[in-house]
Amino acid sequence: MSASISAGRLIARLSRYGLILALIAVFSIFSAAAPTFLTTGNLQSILVNNFTLLAIVSIAMTLAVSAGGIDLSVGTAVDFASFAFVSLVLAGQPVALALLAALLAGALVGAFNAILISAIGVSPFLATLGTLFIGRSIQQLLTNGGNPVYLPPNGVPDAFRFLGHGTIAGLPVPLLIAAVVISSVAVLYSQTRFGRVVLSIGLQPSVVRYSGIALGRDVAVIFILAGTVAAIAGIILTSTVTVYIPSSGNAFLLNAIGATFIGTTFSPLGRPNVAGTVLGVLLLSIVSNGLLLTGLNFYWQQVGTGSLIFAVLAFSFINQKAVGA
Repeated sequence: MSASISAGRLIARLSRYGLILALIAVFSIFSAAAPTFLTTGNLQSILVNNFTLLAIVSIAMTLAVSAGGIDLSVGTAVDFASFAFVSLVLAGQPVALALLAALLAGALVGAFNAILISAIGVSPFLATLGTLFIGRSIQQLLTNGGNPVYLPPNGVPDAFRFLGHGTIAGLPVPLLIAAVVISSVAVLYSQTRFGRVVLSIGLQPSVVRYSGIALGRDVAVIFILAGTVAAIAGIILTSTVTVYIPSSGNAFLLNAIGATFIGTTFSPLGRPNVAGTVLGVLLLSIVSNGLLLTGLNFYWQQVGTGSLIFAVLAFSFINQKAVGA
């Protein structure tokens, strides 16, 4: 009996820390396979170019999934924020006003989802899928069929460029912003009653409902918050490339879903969590960068990323079944 219990504990630990083992494995593989992988410039590129934006969008996704739903419109919130930001900067408005408008645009996407889900009763999957399609169509209409909106090379405010290219104490501003977002949501879950209620909604919604908590209101707040967080990624993206490209935010959607669900393997209960999501994003970022350095084309990179997501989730599922048995 004691031997079986010890084996079960070992399997449970492997299941929880399998994500860290996967990180160590891919880091070691690419360190050996790509001579430039371990250079300072490349490691910084992983954090700034691969990790930062995906981490913010994945945190937005984690908010929705932790409440028992999913948000397929996080890319739409990124795009709407980007469009609002570019439009106001082009109009000569202060950067502070452009920032506020961008955050509001993302929040409005979340609010639209909240109305569909909490007030009308549409499932999160269908509600956010509808928002995705509607948002894409609106962007096409606003840009005469999807034409990019460029900012002029000269005359862009320094404060605008600072958000995408500036540094503070030698650290890139986009990475610092991502760290603030990650830390804030982690504190929300661990230190506030609202965060604990949201986690309970995702785990046992019926219990929360019967306890008298306004479940619909809290879910609505979560989706508005998810849209606002995704908008931050839109601001950084626009500040980095100085152009708004319609529907470009949807490029983050699948990897954000993958990172969030990979992150669930880091939780003893298999639930979405901030630390796990961050590790999931880091894993996907390393794989994306490493495959690029080894010379594989874009399509094989997608195959590699998808296979990795499948392998990590399958490993966790098998281990959880073994523990349950």
